[in-house]
Amino acid sequence: MARMHSRKKGKSKSKRPLRNVPEWIVYSPDEVVELVLKIAKDENPPSKIGLILRDQYGIPSVKNITKKGISQILKENKISTELPEDLQNLVRKAVNLRKHLDQHKKDVHNKRGLVLIESKIHRLTKYYKREGKIPLEWIYEPEKAKLKV
Repeated sequence: MARMHSRKKGKSKSKRPLRNVPEWIVYSPDEVVELVLKIAKDENPPSKIGLILRDQYGIPSVKNITKKGISQILKENKISTELPEDLQNLVRKAVNLRKHLDQHKKDVHNKRGLVLIESKIHRLTKYYKREGKIPLEWIYEPEKAKLKV
């Protein structure tokens, strides 16, 4: 399948860890949940929590051990953010690009990049509203996004 805003094909996917729990893992599901919560208190996003668990604790997949994803664990313990992580990253990217375009008015290539980023934001917003992950009245407004990021 082609990429969204370029006509290039993507590389093939990497291999996921096995679905069963390897015997060399020494952590129980409760210990893994405690580790996730401990790392989340340092205000790390779910993707970074997964990387820390993989690199420092040798846990290849939280979902295989606990039968729940990292964001689901955070939501159950009321630590999750109001916006999903991918939408939050896109909003942050758009704010930084708007800041750049305020200084460099004639940068037409990045103006197009901003249009593409904001179209991704609107597309993701429609999806998350349909799935009930964000409130129906949430609207992306660049001026309000500057204040939040």
